Amino acid sequence: MPLVHGALLGDRGAGRVTRAVLHDVDAGRLRAVSRVLGEQAAGVSDAPEVITTTDLDEALRGADFVFSAIRVGGLEGRANDERVALAEGVLGQETVGAGGIAYGLRTVPVAVDIARRVARLAPDAWVINFTNPAGLVTEAMSHHLGDRVIGICDSPVGLGRRIARVLGAQPDQAWIDYVGLNHLGWVRGLRVAGQDQLPRLLADPALLGSFEEGRLFGADWLRSLGAIPNEYLHYYYFNREAVRAYQQAERTRGAFLRDQQEIFYTGTADPDVSALELWDRTRAEREATYMSENREAAGAGEREADDLSGGYERVALALMRAIARDERATLILNVRNRGTLSPLDEDAVIEVPCLVDANGAHPVSVDQLPGHAVGLVCAVKTVEREVLAAARSGSRATAVKAFALHPLVDSVSVARRLVDAYTAVHPGLAYLGR
Repeated sequence: MPLVHGALLGDRGAGRVTRAVLHDVDAGRLRAVSRVLGEQAAGVSDAPEVITTTDLDEALRGADFVFSAIRVGGLEGRANDERVALAEGVLGQETVGAGGIAYGLRTVPVAVDIARRVARLAPDAWVINFTNPAGLVTEAMSHHLGDRVIGICDSPVGLGRRIARVLGAQPDQAWIDYVGLNHLGWVRGLRVAGQDQLPRLLADPALLGSFEEGRLFGADWLRSLGAIPNEYLHYYYFNREAVRAYQQAERTRGAFLRDQQEIFYTGTADPDVSALELWDRTRAEREATYMSENREAAGAGEREADDLSGGYERVALALMRAIARDERATLILNVRNRGTLSPLDEDAVIEVPCLVDANGAHPVSVDQLPGHAVGLVCAVKTVEREVLAAARSGSRATAVKAFALHPLVDSVSVARRLVDAYTAVHPGLAYLGR
C-alpha cells in the first residue's frame, strides 16, 4: 500500500483519488501502515484522506476501486508451503508448483467471499487484484464479478522495461508482444516505430548477457526459444537446479520475509522510529533479495538498481486513470481470454496486452503461442481449474489431481503426500475432507 499511496500523492490531475480506506484483519498492522502513509503525506496539503477499519463490509461500501491484496495464513503459511514441498523434493515457491497450489487452495475461498461482498456492497466498483497466484485468484473472482476484476503483476512490465533499456529504446514508446499466464509468459517481440527489435537482441550475446533474464536463462537457450521468458519460467526450465538451491538455502523465502516483517512491525511500535524509513529499508532489502536463489544457481549476479524501485503501483495507477478518466492506455494485465488464445476457453484468465478505457480492459489480439509454450500454458491452466474445482467442492481427490497434474510434481504418490501434509499444517485446508 505505501507504494500505491506514494503514487497517488504524485497524481495531481483532475479526478484524483481523494479518499482511501485501508482494511486489515489485524489492527496492529493497520496502525503500522497508517504511520507510514502519514509520514509519506507530510507536507502534502491535498493528500487523500486515509481511513482504517477492520470491518471489510465498511471498507467496501461506496468504493469505486477495490485493491485486493491478501495473504491467507500469513507469511508463516508461505514458509510452510515451501517447507512441505521441499521435503518431498519438489518446488515450494509461492505461485509455482506445489507451493502455488497450496496457496491457491487456501486463498480461493477467501477471495471468492470478497468478490461476493463486492458484488453486493459495491456493484459498480472495479477490483484490482494483487493477490497471488494472481491469474488463478482473478479467475476465481471473475466468476462473481465478470470483467470488473482485473489482475495485475509488475513482472511483465519489469521484463519489458529491461529489454527496452538494453535495446536503447524508451519503454513507453515500445510495444511489448507478451502473452501467457501470470508468471508463465514470454516476450516474443518488442516493436519500436513498427520495427521488431527482439531479433537484434537475440543475435547479440553481449546484449543478452547484460540484463537479468539473459543471465538467468543463458543466451543459447533464449535463442533456441526465440523469445524472452518471464523470470518465473526459470523454475520450469531449470527446475532441478532451482529446487537444489532452495533446499540448500539457510531459510526459505517465506521464512525470510516472515522474520523481516516481524522486525518491521515491532519497530513501528516505537514512536521515536520513523515508520517510513523503516519501511523503505525493509522494502529495499526485500527487492534486493528477490529470487536470489535462482540468480545464484544461474550465476546471474545481483539485481540491477533500476529493478529495485517497484512497479505494481505504476500499473495500478495507470489502470485506475484509464478507467476513471477514460485516458486510454495499453497495459499487460490478467483478464478473461475472450478468444485471444485459441487453446483456452473464453473465461480462462490470461496475461496479455490490453487496451484500457472507461469500459475496462480489453485483450489485444495476439499471435498464437508456439507448441512448447501451448503445452505448458494448457497444462498449468488445467491445474488451476482443478484447484478451483477443489475449492468449490471440498474434494480431497480433486486437490490430489491438481497437484499430480502439475508439470513440476513428478508422482501421484507425492501429490497425495503433499495434500496430507498441507492439510496437517494449514487449518484453512480443513475443508478438503471429502
